[in-house]
Amino acid sequence: MWIDDLKYNEDGLIPAIAQQHDTKEVLMMAWMNKASIKESLETGRVCYWSRSRQAFWRKGESSGQVQMLKQFRVDCDSDTLLLLVDQTGPACHTGRRTCFYQTVDKSADEKELIIDSEPLIDPKELYGK
Repeated sequence: MWIDDLKYNEDGLIPAIAQQHDTKEVLMMAWMNKASIKESLETGRVCYWSRSRQAFWRKGESSGQVQMLKQFRVDCDSDTLLLLVDQTGPACHTGRRTCFYQTVDKSADEKELIIDSEPLIDPKELYGK
């Protein structure tokens, strides 16, 4: 099966980029393994593999900010996945819509990082902490 032919790293993981299906906004990057790929395809709800917890991470499980899978794409080298999703609310654990909220100010001498968006919701509200 094609899932077995994907190029996983030594931990059995492959990077997955989540992109909002209608706006094409890049939301986040996470890791998947064979089982999380199969679950995502079977249920239509995106499931990742959490390296820090060593457990499945079903997007929105604790925050309610669910990702529903619209399209599953594999790159030309079969070593990166692109998930077109329908994201409910913020995708980032910081409460922002996207995890890519830091941008390099190329005009500054020091090429500083600038935060270009504020949280949509306080992370404490998302996770009840």
